[in-house]
Formats: sequence, structure tokens, C-alpha cells
Amino acid sequence: MKIKILVLVIVSMASLRSYGQGFENMIDKLLNEKYPATGPGATALVAKEGEIVYHKAFGMANLELDVPMQTDMVFQIASISKQFTAVSILMLIEQGKLNLDDDITKYIEDYPTGGKYISIKHLLTHTSGISRSITQKPWDSNIRKHDFDIPSWIDYFKNEPKTFSPGEAFQYNNFGYILLSQIIEIVSGISYGDYVEKNIFQPLGMHNSRQANDSDIIKNRAYGYEKYDDYVNKQYTSLSWSIGAGSLMSTVEDLYIWNRALANNLLISNESLDLAFTNHQLKNGDEINYGFGWFINEINGSPTVEHAGGDHGFRTDAIYLPKEDVFVAIFSNCSCGEPRPISTKIAALTINKPFEEPTVVATDVEDIYKWVGKYTFKDRSTRNVILKDAKLYWVLPNGTEIMMAAIDNNHFVLENGMTQIEFKLVADTLVDVSVKNRISVKTASKPYTTRREIKLPKKTMTKFVGRYKLSQEFDLTIAWDNGKLTATGTDQDPANLFPESPTRFFFKSIDAHIDFILDGQGKSTALEITQNGVTYSGNKVN
Repeated sequence: MKIKILVLVIVSMASLRSYGQGFENMIDKLLNEKYPATGPGATALVAKEGEIVYHKAFGMANLELDVPMQTDMVFQIASISKQFTAVSILMLIEQGKLNLDDDITKYIEDYPTGGKYISIKHLLTHTSGISRSITQKPWDSNIRKHDFDIPSWIDYFKNEPKTFSPGEAFQYNNFGYILLSQIIEIVSGISYGDYVEKNIFQPLGMHNSRQANDSDIIKNRAYGYEKYDDYVNKQYTSLSWSIGAGSLMSTVEDLYIWNRALANNLLISNESLDLAFTNHQLKNGDEINYGFGWFINEINGSPTVEHAGGDHGFRTDAIYLPKEDVFVAIFSNCSCGEPRPISTKIAALTINKPFEEPTVVATDVEDIYKWVGKYTFKDRSTRNVILKDAKLYWVLPNGTEIMMAAIDNNHFVLENGMTQIEFKLVADTLVDVSVKNRISVKTASKPYTTRREIKLPKKTMTKFVGRYKLSQEFDLTIAWDNGKLTATGTDQDPANLFPESPTRFFFKSIDAHIDFILDGQGKSTALEITQNGVTYSGNKVN
């Protein structure tokens, strides 16, 4: 086994050189517009050919204490953590302690695979087919508030139904990376956090990176926010549920140290790095645009490896263009501060391939709400389209919502200006969506049912008002507000309901409907809510 001596990578602001005043001004403009001085902020770093050419902070790190953002602020990096898990696995493979083709039951013996061969590679590439999300049921989001050790957390989700056979589809999946963190602990004999600290953070001098923790005192921690009508402190979630998948903290400068270490093969060989940076394939030969812990993409013909992260209170993004040796990272301390559109535009500017801005028009909600729903692509990956404030939003697997600006009633461009989406009705039975993004044109479809709002008297609708219990932790409250029924789930915002029949009401904001159940006297006693083809029942409790 080849022994590597890890060299401390030192990044100094003395290496900062001007990339041209016009370049700096363009980036300043993008970031100042996105992160105003009085709101939650962001830190941004741009590097080219091993030199930092831009490194600034915007907005506030703490709104309550009026603390401005600084460039060395520490953020929860959410799903960017996956690349550290992937490289940890590759390090153990190079040490001869693991194999990509190992069945996961070699390490987690009691994991119920249903007789299927699920390999470490399947977990790394999100092609395992294991249960994909803890938010499949409407009340499951509350489970994130509970603390788990990794084996207990695996016990929570391991018996959920498998969604496809391993290798047959791509479905972004946090659980796969939680299983990988457990394998790292079993093979190394230490905790996941200690492994990453001792084998990556300490040797590379990433002194501001660590396993995330909400109770420890962490110097220069940026506090997280969410925005509804106004900014609020981020919702509490236990960080134990995302170990290996989204549980690390870092700074943009530390992440650049990480990038340099990988580019210079200080942690893993070039052969292993190529595996992480390669588009892997399904059994049928289709590419999935994902490597090990990185999405594989392009910007105007220039290949990229990249990943975003999103959790309550934080949004992060990091892009690397190997051909041009350009690295861009932006971290924001608000769920509202999605940096991906800006980081992509900055990367395009840095390689002198800027994007053109499309012309957009106003639309009527009645003309566009029919596009709301869940769309499934050929590789079985999915995207949701929702309606908020009379506008459509494209929802990424991590929950990030990107506004869709209308070019016309069925043709939209994402807020980042780099992805165009076109909807089509097919024989009044299917909705097809064509997504032209930076790397390809993909099509997806969803079942389509024409829904027409009817008029009902107030007396008919108000009898459904009340609280309905769907689980021990999740209630759905139906209320009468300003001439409409609304539905509000536990820890959720209210959504308007529209009558389709005397007992069925549908949402325009999500692809779902509610059927109210009446007793012999015509009183509402229960409801059934159907979303994405799955129905949940709840009895009326008051």
C-alpha cells in the first residue's frame, strides 16, 4: 500500500491578485443584489489556477446583534458534506479496507436488502433504490428534531419499501450516504466526525471545518435564518440525522483548501479522483450526471464537478471547472439565499463564457397552475413544480425552490437564467416537460387530471373546518379565511383549497387534493389527502 504524506495547503490573501476591476464589479453587483446589507448574507470565493481572485462577504451574520458577515464565517454546508464522505470511502479503498463492489451487508449485516445486491458504489451514486427521503409522509419532517446515533437512525428507515432495483435508476438519496458513514465507522473503528477530522481536516489545515453541532460554541459561526413574511431564526433540527449526508461545517476558504488538496492528489490518487468526477451509468447504459459526491455538469461547454447544499437556515454551492482550474464557492446563512444561480453566473464570467438573460412576461395563475406536480425523468429522478404567490417554482431534491420566470404560459426559465423548461399537454392525459439545462435536454412526464374549480355556498364549505389528526405528530387544520378554505399542516404554512366537488378540494400550490368523509348526518368526520399518488387518512378531532 502506498503511504501518502499529506502536505499542509496554505492559502494566503497575499496570493489575491486583481482579475480586472470590471470582473470584480460584475461579481459585486450580482452578490449585492442577492444579499443586501441589512439581511442575511453570504461569503464568496473565486479562484483560478491556484490563486484566489475574489473573496468577499455580504450582508449580516447575525441580524439580532447587527454583526456583519465576514469572509471567515463558518456555515453548515449541508449536502456538500457528501463529497467528504465519498473521499473518505475512496481513502479506505486505497488502503485495502474496502471495495467499491462490496455488498453493504458485508459491513451492516442486518440491513434488509430484500435479496438484492446493493454495493458501496450504488450508495455513492444514488442508484441503490433504498427509501429515498424522510419526507415521504407529511409528518416525517418532525423526526429531524430527534437525536439519533447512526445505527438507530438506520433502524428507523431501513424497512421502508425499496423504490427500484439497484443500478436501474438514479434517485438522490441522503440515506445512502448515512449508510456510508456507518460503514466508515465500522471499518475505521472511530466515529465519522473523528475520521474526517483526523484524516482530512487536520492534515490539510482546515481549521474552521468540523462536524456540525448546534450546542457547541463555534468561533465565527454564522447564524441561520429562514424567510416567510419576514426573517425568522432557523427551525431547530438535530444534526444527527444527516451524518455523512449533510452534517459538516466549513468556510469558503477551507473548502478551497479542500479543492486544492484534491487537485494535487494529496488525499487520493488521480485514478480515484477520476472515479469521483466521472458520470456513472445505469444498467441500461444511461448516464446519471453524478459521480461520487459530485454532480457532473457543464457551463457553456466547459465541464464542471459541483454540489449544492441546503438545510434549515443555510444554502451553499461549490463549483469546480477542472479544464480551466476555476473554483467558485458561495455560502449563505438563509434558506432564502440560494447561491447556485449566482455561483454559476460567476463561474461563467470567470471563464469568459457569460450567460444571456432571457426576456420574461407576466402570466395569470389560472393559465399556469396546471403545470404543478411531480415529474419523473427517464432515469427515474424526479422534480416537483409548486405554485407560490402566483408564480411557479422548480423544486430540487434538497428542497431548494427556484423561481420559474415565464417566457410565455408554457415556457419558463429558471431564476438562474441557465435552464429553460417547456410544458406540453399530450392528448389531455399527460403533461410532458422538456428541460434544457447546461448539459442536456431531458424530458419528463406526470399524470395529468384536468381540475376545474366549482362554486359552493359558504355553508357547504365551512362544515369541513376543524383539526384532523393524521399521525401522533402531524395535524392538518382546515380553516375558513377570507372566503376560502385553507389547509395548514403542523409546522407548515397555510395553503388555499379550491372545491372540485362538494367533498373534494384541490390545491393549486402542490399536486394534491383532499376528500372529506361525511357521516349519515352530513357532518365531516375524517379526510383523506392524496399527494404524489399516495393517500393519507386522518380523523377529525375537533
